[in-house]
Amino acid sequence: MEQHYLKSSYREKLIEHLFIGELIKLSWLRGNCSLEIAKPEVDNQGYDLIAEENGVLRHIQLKTAKLDAKASYQKVHIALANKPSGCVLWIFFDEATIQLGPFLFFGGEPGEKLLDISQFKVAKHTKGNKDGVKAERPEIRKEGI
Repeated sequence: MEQHYLKSSYREKLIEHLFIGELIKLSWLRGNCSLEIAKPEVDNQGYDLIAEENGVLRHIQLKTAKLDAKASYQKVHIALANKPSGCVLWIFFDEATIQLGPFLFFGGEPGEKLLDISQFKVAKHTKGNKDGVKAERPEIRKEGI
């Protein structure tokens, strides 16, 4: 579908909001209604959301892909490893219905930091410079989830 690449930013926000809605719905159904969600003002520490419930704080980096996506890795900011319970959530979705799932999780138990990813392969920019060279992104690592 042409819309998926022409309106990819719109789609990313849609999936993020659907995911947050599902989290809030779970908190409601459990009867505690205590989940708090926050978003960073600046996106330079590797996370998209902060979720807190029952004393557990998670810094979450969201990644999305269509169900038939061929990607075998995601790019992860090394700063995420310094955040409380930092994790990456890879959300797959149905292209026709935008139904969410399955979900892949990369992270530790609540309260544990993300595994050390500093030794993983350094990611490169997707576009080359004027000479066609794709520069390394020293704070971003490639992680197979």
